[in-house]
Amino acid sequence: MASSHFESFLQRVFEASGIASQNELASVLNIHRAAVSQAKRKGVVPERWILKLSQKYGLSPEWLESGKGATFSRNGPDGEFFNIPKVTARLSAGGGSFETASTIERYFAFQRAWLAKKGDPRRMVLMDVSGNSMEPELKDGDMVLVDRSRTEVAAGVIYAVGVDEAIMVKRIEKQPNALVLHSDNPRYMPVCLEGGAAAGVRIIGRVIWACREYR
Repeated sequence: MASSHFESFLQRVFEASGIASQNELASVLNIHRAAVSQAKRKGVVPERWILKLSQKYGLSPEWLESGKGATFSRNGPDGEFFNIPKVTARLSAGGGSFETASTIERYFAFQRAWLAKKGDPRRMVLMDVSGNSMEPELKDGDMVLVDRSRTEVAAGVIYAVGVDEAIMVKRIEKQPNALVLHSDNPRYMPVCLEGGAAAGVRIIGRVIWACREYR
């Protein structure tokens, strides 16, 4: 059944893109031919393949993955819209989230021109916020757009940050040989990381947009 799913995916790609072989698919995806064979054996289509093919050929990610819906989207290489992946990893606005999986849940279309003004669309990802340490700016359940190409620390800016195995969303202050992680909620004290602890902080990217669903 899994192999059949992968074969169906291959057939859709070949018909819609003009790619004629697994070797050519590997070349387009910039991967080794063996990676295609391995995915075929497992019957799993990596999410990054879906994203790259949809952006390159203007194909609907949902159609590529399942065969359902319209074949083409408006999100081609020169189209008006650009697909941004939303991942399962959550940004903790609290003590730190250990839900860090990069599995793509779905895609959201943004206007390409708007994204280009903000940063590098190819390096952007959507993530959910969990917790209340960044209220009132960000609330529990908000979805934020993170540009992973923007990692230079600037005063007063909100970032997605990795500390040890946890990821969180904070404002960052640079000090000599130290980083201070600030919350907007006054109930949360700043966290000062010095020396090696500061050097180990990963700036995942800058938060450039947020979406809130009212319940």
